[in-house]
Amino acid sequence: MKRTDMLWAYAMIAPTLLGLVVFYIWPLLQTIYLSFTKWGAFGKYKWIGLQNYEKLFSDVQLLTALKNTLIYTVLSVPFSIAFSILAAVLLNQKIKGVSFYRTLYFLPVVTMAAAVAMVWRWLFNADFGLINYFLGLFSIQGPRWITDPSIALYAVVIVAIWSSVGYNMVIFLAGLQGIPRMYYEAAELDGASRLRQFFTITLPLLTPSIFFVSITSLIGAFQVFDLIYMMVGNSALEKTQTIAYLFYKYAFVTGEGGYAAAIAVLLLAIILLVTVVQVKMQKRWVHYD
Repeated sequence: MKRTDMLWAYAMIAPTLLGLVVFYIWPLLQTIYLSFTKWGAFGKYKWIGLQNYEKLFSDVQLLTALKNTLIYTVLSVPFSIAFSILAAVLLNQKIKGVSFYRTLYFLPVVTMAAAVAMVWRWLFNADFGLINYFLGLFSIQGPRWITDPSIALYAVVIVAIWSSVGYNMVIFLAGLQGIPRMYYEAAELDGASRLRQFFTITLPLLTPSIFFVSITSLIGAFQVFDLIYMMVGNSALEKTQTIAYLFYKYAFVTGEGGYAAAIAVLLLAIILLVTVVQVKMQKRWVHYD
């Protein structure tokens, strides 16, 4: 009976396991192997050892991409989580039309990233964009949002926060609805204000959801590509490019597939390191009770 149960268990997970191996593990192993090679014409490559990794430490563009990725991550993830918690708390109340508001917040999640980027590209247009038009009504000269190298990255951060609030909000809503009502009733009897209840009950009991969202958001932030590629103008692109965009540039524009693979391995190592640190530190601030 136990052997039969095990066979059925493996049969049930076989499709997922096969997909994982074919679409994730095998490409990962190929990427690691290709990072030690140099590509030539017609897809031919040769083994060059650690030369691609030696180049990483002297590539000025990579240093710029690392800095931009770090700035993007540090700005987008905390603000996205904060706004998502605020939206979840507000939409967890018994208000009229709450389902409509929840749907409205979630719409950017089900919208294609390319469509979102194109709409915001128009909004940020310096000459006929809607944002600079409204600023002009108050005699404010709007900046060149996506063509000025000094502020283009921050414009992308704004879009990233806006587009991620809906997904995170749904997760936080699930966490909020799992908090027993009796905690709030006991706090009300003790005279605790709504603000005190939020910081002493809601926030601590929401930390498992915050932990999950922080991990997924950080992984997504380190891999940002579509918004940079679709929104930023050519004049600001070199100063705004991230690690994922640099990988695309070397792999599909300049044809340096081996070096692009090394960049991908570096990005994987950074994400793994950050995730491990988060998992290790969760014991200090995540409350599961």
